[in-house]
Order: sequence, then structure tokens, then C-alpha cells
Amino acid sequence: MARKVTTLFIRDTAINLLVMKGTRVDKWASSPLEPGLVSQGLIIDEAGVADRVKQLFKETKVSSDKVITAVSGHDSLYRIVTMPELPEAVLPEAVRREVKRTIPTPIEDIYYSHQRIPGPKGQARIFLVSHPRNLTDALIKTLRRAGVRPHAMDLAPLALCRIPDERRAIIINVRLEQLEVMVMTNRIPEVVRRVSLPADAESPGEKLPLIAEEFARTVKFYNSGHLDQPLDPSVPVFVCGELAEAPDIWPAVVGKSGYSVLPLPSPVDPPEGFNPYDFMVNIGLALREVRSTKGEANFSLVDLNALPAAYVPPTFSILRVLIPVGIVVGLGLIVLALILSQNARSEIDSLRVQVADAERSVSQRRGEINTLRSQINSAGATGSQLRSTITSLQRHRSEMYQDLLLITQRAEAMPDLSLGTVNHSGSSITISGKASAEDAIYSYARFLRNSGRFSDVWIPSITGTGTQFSIELKK
Repeated sequence: MARKVTTLFIRDTAINLLVMKGTRVDKWASSPLEPGLVSQGLIIDEAGVADRVKQLFKETKVSSDKVITAVSGHDSLYRIVTMPELPEAVLPEAVRREVKRTIPTPIEDIYYSHQRIPGPKGQARIFLVSHPRNLTDALIKTLRRAGVRPHAMDLAPLALCRIPDERRAIIINVRLEQLEVMVMTNRIPEVVRRVSLPADAESPGEKLPLIAEEFARTVKFYNSGHLDQPLDPSVPVFVCGELAEAPDIWPAVVGKSGYSVLPLPSPVDPPEGFNPYDFMVNIGLALREVRSTKGEANFSLVDLNALPAAYVPPTFSILRVLIPVGIVVGLGLIVLALILSQNARSEIDSLRVQVADAERSVSQRRGEINTLRSQINSAGATGSQLRSTITSLQRHRSEMYQDLLLITQRAEAMPDLSLGTVNHSGSSITISGKASAEDAIYSYARFLRNSGRFSDVWIPSITGTGTQFSIELKK
């Protein structure tokens, strides 16, 4: 008999609750959220959202135990790294080093998870994902306020990748001001890109130029690194989110590339009144535990649990019961042995006193040695932390210098464009300035995008008949 799987996904505009029994939808509910409660995946009003979550579970009479949830994937990074084959005991430390090497965000500001995926013999191929600490902490604290104890967590893009039964596919998801493009090959999400869309664009049609541009860029990026097996027109393109409701613009998304565009297929039979397009992330979350339908199918192999270890519920262990019992039994046997040997102790009391004195002396010396070792270890740890901090500061300073050098040198080379301010705040850079014509602004933005230093280049505003502008960059 198929067991029930409860999933909960909190996005910027709504809370979606879905209960599946096997591949059948058992219960579902959605509660809309007013603007400002959740922004770009970050829960701003934890108490207000928690009340909505609690009310949703109460109205649907769904248990809040063993819930699978997801973070939005905003500011998350995905990597596939290859390392020499390593014993399981040392793999976590090796992965930690890879995180520090490949993820530009300081490790103190993120959570990360990893999973082994198929790779060449003699090598360990690892799927690695990081997500911001503040987004995850806010989500877990909100759920705990609502009495919900999640036992597993995923990222929304990875949940969507779990839905299509295809070894190779491209998935395009459009929600509000965000666009996600995922490339699945050999059942692995090899590319996951998330970019911002114009805030003033309300319909998918208004967002179409940027969607089409990002689709073409993602395909070109993937094909440049996979010349032996590029994404040819036989690879299906699946759309979801707002784009699934606008089939008239699908051909324009892929242009003349020849790809076929289809809505992301729902693997469940929708009951009356249930719109699967609104619950695609929840469905992907539920598929983590709906194994019976997979078999030898082509669903995603990535199935990691992104819930940080600090939030994983404790599991029952028989050792927790047996160890205290064993200690008590052992103490009882010791006491019994002491009582039985009491008569013999009278002859060796004087020797015991001497031995006790010697033991106290040895114990005192050991305490002094341990204190010295602790002081040495503490000094070493402090030195290592200082060295790490200095190295990180030097790396960030070098990256910031290179960014500013590229930004200013290009502006100086353009006589019809001048910079006003450049605000560099780690992963985000905001540029403001003046130009004699809009073409100069677009030319400057294209140069920054093509430089390869920035993952996203966006012109949020051009005012003053084209003379005042601002450009936002993402690292």
C-alpha cells in the first residue's frame, strides 16, 4: 500500500501544500501571500508566514510531521566536480575543500550538499550545490514556528528536473521576475542557470526577448563544452511556470533552432480542480520518495537532501537504550566484585595508599600536559584562522580591483559615456552614469556581459532622454 508524502513549497506569491499517495494526488491547497511577506525566496515576515502555514495544515487536516520542503534556489550555485576515488571517511573533507575552491561565496554564508553521481572508473564524480544560509535559516525557523518539522529539503530547480522522464532535456521555468534554464544530460542537471527578468514586465510576452536570449546563450554555453554530444533539435524543451500558460510565444523562445517545445509533463493524473502547473515543484519534491514508478526510467539521478545537518531530526537508535543499560549492569558487577574482595584488601591497604599517591601525581602531570596541549592547539587554530582570513581578503580585494579596472577602463575608452558612481558589494555591482545616447549604454553593457567576469548584466533604468542610466552586475 502506497504511503502518503507531504510536500510544502513557499514561494514569493503563495504557499503550496500537496499530499500524494503513491502517484495519486490525495490533498492539495494553496494560500496566496501579499507582497512583502516573501521576497526573492527570503521570508521577511516569519511570524506572518508561519501563521499562514499553520492555518493551511489546519484547514486541510494534514499532519505536519515528516514534511518535504524546498528553498527557491535564489543565489544558489551548482557544480559537478571530479576527484580521485577516495574512502568515504575522507570524502566530506575533500568536498569541503572543493566548495571553498569552486564556490565564490564565503563558506560561512552558505549551506552545501553533495551526492556521488556516475563517473569514470577510479574517480569520484560529485554533484555539488550551495544555497544561502539566511534563506534556509529563515525557512526552517518559519516552519518551526508553524509546528512543521521537515525531514528533507530540496532546491526548486532540482525538484523540477526530477519530473521529465528523459535522459536529455531542457527545462525553462518563468516565475515573476526570475528565469531558470536547466539542461539535463544523462539524467544529471548539468547546467542550472537563474537570471533576473525586468521588474516592470508583467506578461511572458514582455519578457520574451530576454527569455529567448538566455535560452540561446545557455544552449551555446553547453554545446561549446560538449562538442561530441551537443544539444541538437532532438532534445525536447519543456516549459513551466508562467510560460506554460502562453503557448503562442513558445516558437519565439527557441527561434529557428528547430527544437520542439512542450509543457513540462505532469507524472500524476490530476483530479478535478487540480492544476499541476501550480504545483510542479511540490510534485518534484514528492517524487523523491515515489520510487515504484521509476524502475529503469530516465528520471534525474540527483536526489540529495539539502536539509542542513543542524536541522535534521534525530533518529531512534537502539544503542541509545543499550549503552546506558550496559553501563548500569557493568557498575553493578564492579560493586559486587568490590564487596567480594573486601576481605583480601586489608593486607594490601598500605600498598594501595602508595599507588593512590602515585596515581594522583601522574594525574596532576597529565592535567598540566593537557592544558599545555590545549593552549598550543588554540594558538594554532587562531593562526590558521588569521591566515585564512588574510587569504580571503586578498582574494576579494584582487577580484574587486579587476572588476573596477574593467568597468572604469572601458568607460574611459568611450568618449560619449561617463561614470557617476560604482557600488561594489561583493556579488553585486551597481553602476550609474551619463551617456550622450542609448546606443553607448547598450554597447557598454554588452562589453561587460561579454567580458566573462559577470554572470548577469542588467540595465534596470535609462532616464533623462537617454542620458542617465544604471547597470546592475552579478558575479
